[in-house]
Amino acid sequence: QVQLVESGGGLVQPGGSLRLSCAASRDIFTIDPMAWYRQAPGKQRELVASISRRGSTNYPESVKGRFTISKDNPKNTVYLQMNSLKPEDTAVYYCYAHLWATSRDYWGQGTQVTVSP
Repeated sequence: QVQLVESGGGLVQPGGSLRLSCAASRDIFTIDPMAWYRQAPGKQRELVASISRRGSTNYPESVKGRFTISKDNPKNTVYLQMNSLKPEDTAVYYCYAHLWATSRDYWGQGTQVTVSP
């Protein structure tokens, strides 16, 4: 069982930056991978960044070069640094974790990111 709590969302102007945090309730050494997804009101949930236990990362072309996923193992926390934000980045952002010991998927409650002038 893993509880995930996201924070850091909010309203930002185009070109601005936000840093999202996801705090996990257990040692993230047991989680592989962790990721951030987002979902806009009329769209399916999509991957925006993932990070493996080894630290390898993956990004879709839509965010590559603008978003960076990272983790702090002692704090059991994963971050998403979002720079050069665009209106199309507006969505609810969800933290995701795969607990490999039980092959189960877990999701945070989501945090709203709104990019608007």
